[in-house]
Amino acid sequence: MTSEDNRFSARAARYAKVGANVGSVAAKVAGQRLFGIEADDKAQAAELAAALGGLKGPLMKVAQLLSTIPEALPPEYARELSQLQSQAPPMGPAFVRRRMQAELGPDWRSRFGSFEEQSTASASLGQVHRATSHDGRALAAKLQYPDMQSAVEADLTQLKVVFALHARFDSAVDTSEIMKEIGARLREELDYTLEARHTRLYHAIFRTDPVIRVPEIEPDLSTRRLLTMSWLEGRPLLSHKDDSLADRNRIAQAMFQAWWHPFSHVGVIHGDPHLGNYSIFSEDGHPRGLNLLDYGCIRTFPPRFVEGVIDLYRGLLANDQPRIVAAYESWGFRGLTKDLIEAMTMWARFIYGPLLDDRERTIAEDTKPGEYGRREAFAVHKILKEKGPVKVPREFVFMDRAAIGLGGVFLHLAAKQNWYRLFNETIDGFDLETVTARQKAVFGEAGVPLPG
Repeated sequence: MTSEDNRFSARAARYAKVGANVGSVAAKVAGQRLFGIEADDKAQAAELAAALGGLKGPLMKVAQLLSTIPEALPPEYARELSQLQSQAPPMGPAFVRRRMQAELGPDWRSRFGSFEEQSTASASLGQVHRATSHDGRALAAKLQYPDMQSAVEADLTQLKVVFALHARFDSAVDTSEIMKEIGARLREELDYTLEARHTRLYHAIFRTDPVIRVPEIEPDLSTRRLLTMSWLEGRPLLSHKDDSLADRNRIAQAMFQAWWHPFSHVGVIHGDPHLGNYSIFSEDGHPRGLNLLDYGCIRTFPPRFVEGVIDLYRGLLANDQPRIVAAYESWGFRGLTKDLIEAMTMWARFIYGPLLDDRERTIAEDTKPGEYGRREAFAVHKILKEKGPVKVPREFVFMDRAAIGLGGVFLHLAAKQNWYRLFNETIDGFDLETVTARQKAVFGEAGVPLPG
């Protein structure tokens, strides 16, 4: 057995160990509550993070996601989980050669001009290798780790344990639909053919945009577990933190456009606004625009849902309560009482807050990036705990997560914008029929099924 075989056999052992550790934390919490022992949520959250931290696999992606959904988990747990890193141990060259042969056949190397066996980046589901085509074009080849389907299912099983633990002692939020949505999206990320279609979708949206670049897929060098695309040269987003305000604002405007334009025009969002999913390209020593690098977590919506998001915004702007409630119902929220509407509107005013304020400002004043939304989520939770639970629709999960993640990026950049004007320029002239027609055309071109 090779060292790489041993490494990935060890991965299975780690899953077993992590499962036991999570179960141990769960049993401890349950025992304390059963016997009336005062629990130390902070200490238990740290224990849970330590238990999960040994995995370094897909669950880390889930843990980071949960940290952005208000009260899917207690604040102490969310804070600890948000600090975990979504990095798996890289595959060595010998293992990479075997994996590439499995995907493209024994002559795989001859299909590239060059291929670097040492990866340039690694993440929760795979790693990226530099390569070139025979005509000299720079390529990025994303190769999935072996047996990731089993890893994802194991992680989702652990997630059920965490959710069940929280549900037993704190029923403010019904997480059943959250669990379904996370499972569906994470399983989708395993299919690189779907990611290729989503990449083509974004390429069709931004084909003529001068400040947003999307890679082009190499279909003959791609499979369900290997995705090869054009290499987009750029620097990490955070390397521009100390740039001038004008340059940081230029990056923020590109980020805003990259997220809100696809949603408002064709009903699609990039559901994983992680800092590693972007890089910045420059001209004349100044940032020019944004490279969008990862399309594993894309969420599509029917035009009616887009209309509901815009209606909620306009209802909040006019303080129109019937319109606000109608928007919640169009999102899929049911059985809303006056108290639940009050709690949800408190959260909605936080999410939409910068977009409602017609002045130049940071995205959230006096807030650190890692704490974005924490104070508001705590206030919402107090109401939901007394008057809930509220069942969160699946469609809300990644919409909310992406908005929080995007806000965190703007905080990192310390950008100042009139977010109200940016948003209103984006949704100006919104028309349900136009969006429906545009969505059919763009989705059809990319080969992506229309959302139901």
